[in-house]
Amino acid sequence: MAAGKIAPLVRAGLIAGLVVAGLAYPLAALAGIGVKAGTEALQSLPEELIEVPSAQTTYVYAKDGKTLMTMFYEEHRRPLGLEEMSPYVIQAIVASEDSRFYEHHGVDPKGVARAFVANRQAGGISQGASTLTMQYVRMALRDGAKTPKQALEATEQTTSRKLREMRMAIELEKRISKQEILERYLNSAYFGHRAYGIFAAAQVFFSKLPRDLNLTESALLAGLVKAPSAYDPATQDQEAATDRRNYVIDQMLKINAISRSQAADAKKAKIKLKLSSPPNDCMSIADKNNDWGFFCDYFKSWWREQPAFGKTPEDRERNLRRGGYKVVTSLDPRIQSIAMRHVLKKEKKKSRYAHGEVLIEPGTGRIVSMAVNRRYSLDPNEKKGNYPNTVNPLLGGGTMAGYQAGSTFKIFTLLAALEEGMPLSTSFYSPQRYVSKYITAPGPATCGIHWCPKNSTKSMTGRQNMWSGFGKSVNTYFVQLEEKVGADKAVKMAERLGLAWRTDIDRKLATPEHASGWGAFTLGVSDATPIEMANVFATLAAEGNYCQPLPVKLIRNPDGTNSKFGGKLVAAPRCHRAVPVEVARAATDAARCVTGYGAEKGGCGGWGTSSMVYGTLRRPVAGKSGTTDDNKAAWFCGFTPQMAAAAFVADPDDPTNHVGSGRSTMSKMTVAQTLRDALDGEPKRKFTPPSKKLT
Repeated sequence: MAAGKIAPLVRAGLIAGLVVAGLAYPLAALAGIGVKAGTEALQSLPEELIEVPSAQTTYVYAKDGKTLMTMFYEEHRRPLGLEEMSPYVIQAIVASEDSRFYEHHGVDPKGVARAFVANRQAGGISQGASTLTMQYVRMALRDGAKTPKQALEATEQTTSRKLREMRMAIELEKRISKQEILERYLNSAYFGHRAYGIFAAAQVFFSKLPRDLNLTESALLAGLVKAPSAYDPATQDQEAATDRRNYVIDQMLKINAISRSQAADAKKAKIKLKLSSPPNDCMSIADKNNDWGFFCDYFKSWWREQPAFGKTPEDRERNLRRGGYKVVTSLDPRIQSIAMRHVLKKEKKKSRYAHGEVLIEPGTGRIVSMAVNRRYSLDPNEKKGNYPNTVNPLLGGGTMAGYQAGSTFKIFTLLAALEEGMPLSTSFYSPQRYVSKYITAPGPATCGIHWCPKNSTKSMTGRQNMWSGFGKSVNTYFVQLEEKVGADKAVKMAERLGLAWRTDIDRKLATPEHASGWGAFTLGVSDATPIEMANVFATLAAEGNYCQPLPVKLIRNPDGTNSKFGGKLVAAPRCHRAVPVEVARAATDAARCVTGYGAEKGGCGGWGTSSMVYGTLRRPVAGKSGTTDDNKAAWFCGFTPQMAAAAFVADPDDPTNHVGSGRSTMSKMTVAQTLRDALDGEPKRKFTPPSKKLT
């Protein structure tokens, strides 16, 4: 009855009735479906398969575009053409999964009939009837599912699911070639160990490219798609994997894909794996480059902010893990190594104090290095806080507020005054302690109701101008300058140069109704991150051209095109004029006094707070040091025309903890030595001096 009934049904086009061959349904179910009713049921189903691009792995590289940093994926997959795969792989898949693949048109009536008889005799499912085309349809429906219900419907053991697969398989084979179906299948199949597609499988199990797989390796992988867990060769007992591999080899012999001698030799071979675990996310960066984790984490934060990759941060991160992008970052491994060497020479990883440095390329905003004396790890010691293991964004990005940056903030007052037309020669008598106009709460720095800041040494007392006041970091000079230009203008200048207010008190004081009375702002009482401060001085190096901090150099879509948004390249520098050129040049001339390099247009007053910087670097350099009250943090921001850097030392777990006077020069030397070595061999470019208007 079975054979007699099935043939007429096939001739009538009722593939539906044959579905029972692959399912555990009684023969009565088939008999109860009439030819007309079955045909109508089949015709009522959707014909065309709407394919959603499969999730693909995103590859993230260092600046050279070759050094792999890490990958991001939900399903490790990289699509390839058949020409990039070993012929053995293609033959093995066809032989084991659908030996009549080249003879049918999506559904194999003979295979269905054979499976029906076998299942009938076995009293259950012993054979399936799915062709490679039908299996691919199922994968495509699964990968395209937008809800759990759709995912279940794509894989559940029901007659309606089989009917839909058959109909779509027939229509799919009308539209695309057998070769294309094979290619899509091999790029979609799951092989276990989170490896989707033959590229990932070859990498995970043999650490090689698919084109290099030999016969035994190809047969082993082809055998996995039926049941990856049951035939997993990575287990201690490889008997099941060996039996399945040998079955595939026998099937390859049956279709004359290999010779008898090849089959015999292949079946004798022992399974030899070279397992690898492809990196995924920032935690998987190779141990030798663990310090790259902080840059990677910043890159992720940046990606989540880009509207080009989705409507919400969650959508964007999902797209990062599924979109198959090639990302070339701005991280320079050579400069990163130099920065880490100098950071760790001064503060070991096990120190409670965080010492870090960021380097940025002026004119592009690209971050070339993020170094800190910590291990990027999710295994912190709770008693030790952020050392030696942490994933907190100690250098910028995320939600961390940062650290008080001390006198480096004088740059904002200096720029605001210059922009208002006050020349570098503007001078004030600067006493040891100054009674300011700013009102403040009672405390050690108050005189009645007024804020009364003082200088760090009595040698600063006397008449100062912008060159000497900035070079010596004279507090009482800058408070007077701030009074003259307006504290609100200094706050606005900081905002224009990329500073964000991350604490409640900073947000409150930066508002228009409070900013004009924020006298202590010029002395750096607000929190800032090393990335922000490095970029402030990179803007000066670029003569007032502000560029957003950028962790990428290139982003390519899976089709090889460059990612764009609003008609612009997503990875392109995002720059605008933030400060007039002459203002930036004038501020740079004053900042030269700090480093010992000396100003072009004025006198520095005999000394600067960081004269060892030029003595170490021996090339044109400007910058600003900064320490907070009682040495709670110590900073230095330095720049040449080619590179800007910001370094700090502080206790991220207890910002009130003093780093001590012994660490006051640490950041200065780290920046000087890093810039010296990073720019070794580069031309010694000079700063352009300001015009007479501002001198």
